[in-house]
Amino acid sequence: MRRVSSTRAFARVAPHVVPAMDRAVHRLTRGKVLLSAQMLPGVVLTARGAKSGLARSTPLACMPLEESGAWVLIGSNFGRPGHPAWTANLLAHPDAEISWKGRDIAVRARLLEGAERAAAWRAALDFWPPYATYQSRIEREIRLFRLEPRADGPRAQGAP
Repeated sequence: MRRVSSTRAFARVAPHVVPAMDRAVHRLTRGKVLLSAQMLPGVVLTARGAKSGLARSTPLACMPLEESGAWVLIGSNFGRPGHPAWTANLLAHPDAEISWKGRDIAVRARLLEGAERAAAWRAALDFWPPYATYQSRIEREIRLFRLEPRADGPRAQGAP
């Protein structure tokens, strides 16, 4: 699967097919299942739109940081040129919510930079090597976000 996910054909098709399937299965299972999580752990991120302010839900692969109770989201966009829209949403409105294994958790997102980003990027490459292929195909730097549970949100205690 890693080899297939690194192809340009996958990058053209997956952004249209994978999220739609994930949304449908997630809704049918009341938040307990994401099909893409069979390859990588996944969350459904709900963040306010950068321009509209409306709630936008996006199924995403994530890198759970079990030791700290946080998650890293990688804005690879399957190695396509532009940053994914959800990254702009988090930059504009860092307070968001994720659905993680059937639990809704209020989180605050922070764009990783400098040495912290470099360490997270190395961990992401160990976690899912195809991210290196995605980065090699584009000129932009892939955005990485750290999500940490907020104490003021719904079921914030439900972290990993």
